[in-house]
Amino acid sequence: MVAGATPSEAVEEVSVQVWLTPDLAGAAAYATAVATPGNPQFHRYLSPDAYTARFGPTAAQAAAVSKWLTGRGLSDVQIGKGRDYIAATGPESTVRSLRSRDDILGVTGLGSSGSAAVETAKRPTCSNHWAEHVQTIKPAFRGLTKGSLPICGYSARQLRAAYGASWAFTGKGQTVALTEALAPTNMFQALREYAKQNQLPAPKPSQYREITAGRPCARASLRSASRYDDEAEMDSEAVYAMAPHANQLMVVGAGCDEDQALLNAVHTVLVGDGHRPSASIISNSWQIPIGTVAPKIIRALTVRAAAEGVGLYFSSGDTPGVTATAQDPFVVAVGGTTLGLGKRGQRIFETGWSSASASLEDGKWNYTGISSGGGGTSEVDAQPAYQKGVVPPSMSHIRVGDKTLVNRAVPDIAAVGDPDTGMLVGHLEADDNGKLQYRTQSTAGTSLSAPLVAGLIAGAQQGKQTSYGFINPILYRLHGSRAFHDVLPLPASTPPQNRAAYIPPDDTYSAGFDVFDSYDPTQTTQRTAKGYDTSTGLGTPNGLAFTLALRRTSPVAK
Repeated sequence: MVAGATPSEAVEEVSVQVWLTPDLAGAAAYATAVATPGNPQFHRYLSPDAYTARFGPTAAQAAAVSKWLTGRGLSDVQIGKGRDYIAATGPESTVRSLRSRDDILGVTGLGSSGSAAVETAKRPTCSNHWAEHVQTIKPAFRGLTKGSLPICGYSARQLRAAYGASWAFTGKGQTVALTEALAPTNMFQALREYAKQNQLPAPKPSQYREITAGRPCARASLRSASRYDDEAEMDSEAVYAMAPHANQLMVVGAGCDEDQALLNAVHTVLVGDGHRPSASIISNSWQIPIGTVAPKIIRALTVRAAAEGVGLYFSSGDTPGVTATAQDPFVVAVGGTTLGLGKRGQRIFETGWSSASASLEDGKWNYTGISSGGGGTSEVDAQPAYQKGVVPPSMSHIRVGDKTLVNRAVPDIAAVGDPDTGMLVGHLEADDNGKLQYRTQSTAGTSLSAPLVAGLIAGAQQGKQTSYGFINPILYRLHGSRAFHDVLPLPASTPPQNRAAYIPPDDTYSAGFDVFDSYDPTQTTQRTAKGYDTSTGLGTPNGLAFTLALRRTSPVAK
């Protein structure tokens, strides 16, 4: 199976990675055991080298596949660290014709899926807090004649207040890895300015490190450092807003397509130095669509992470439905919400991000579809034990062919992600004289939700003897407790200005209108509901109650 294939290009050679088959069943069983409270193996993690020896592809297997690849005309054949894959270079026509083998999971490096964050368009006007500016519209859309102007971008102070980030738990001693396909060249400078603008402690140089993962494509590299890349800056600044004393490791992947580059970034963190992974928390603000990468390649990475005590936090996606990465039962899938914060930072409302969008054309509102975070029920992964008794049958049962299956539901947890209520992200940009200037813009998507949650987990993990690792079995045991803010549909009594956002027209776009908490059955089966739901999972973190509930599950370091 070849991942991410695109129409052939006029190139001579490509660099691919052939992923080898490990003991997936054994690794999955061990990963489940070490993540489950009460199990004798709970939090008895393996080092990267120990994982390779116990569950990874064998040396003989790697040697055999290397010989097989060489015999088919591929060059520069190298076994990757941890023996998870073999890198090789060869003519694209040869690589595409590789036959599958039982000891190969799949191939990456032949195409790109793309998975950027959702950005708000430049707004001529906006609000600093919800309903600061309210616009009356004519004609009405879906019975509404008012909407608040979208948020200019929430500050760190506002987001910390919304999710109760505590100054007692700032992530000291923890490392959060951020996996990226691109990174700005002045990231630490931008982070330092972000901290200054948001009245946060200044980051120390030792808190931020950047490494590359994988090797460049044999053809002209598809990925190179960028002077301005708001995705990486949003990830870094979101984690910093929640956990200003945590260390950050930005891992920039390389490869012949984005999928390969990002998987390389995750893999590099997991193999670490052989004795320990490079981080215990990995924030992944990207998704791989279903059908572009062999599912077992993703599973090989997720079970390795869980067995080593590394938590993988994946954004659930910025369109309705599930993705290959978020539906994996060994990751924490993070969904998105629409969050209205008042002048004093109080939560006016928070509901699942799913809005009916319209644009004003010739004096009439034209419905353009649903804007929402990802979620739903997997068609391929069975319901994991931790979801049993928590996810209602209406959300776990799915019809596949002539069978009704009980499967994995997505997401697991949520945080703000709607572009109408995004985060103010800063970046450095050179002016006409070449001097760096600090600029800001509102950015969102579940690409924001994931690093916000990862930062809160880093705070809760501060000072613990062991990492939380794959935390879903713990999270689901907290279902219905004060640890979560249960995200609900907007009640009928909600004032109209809290039900919609009016987006003023500019030189590029006509006026827009987004009606919150709206669902279109032709696009999605997701919905927001009491308890677990397929829009926000268990809910959003409920401040100190969330942190303390997690901290009670494992001892503090002596």
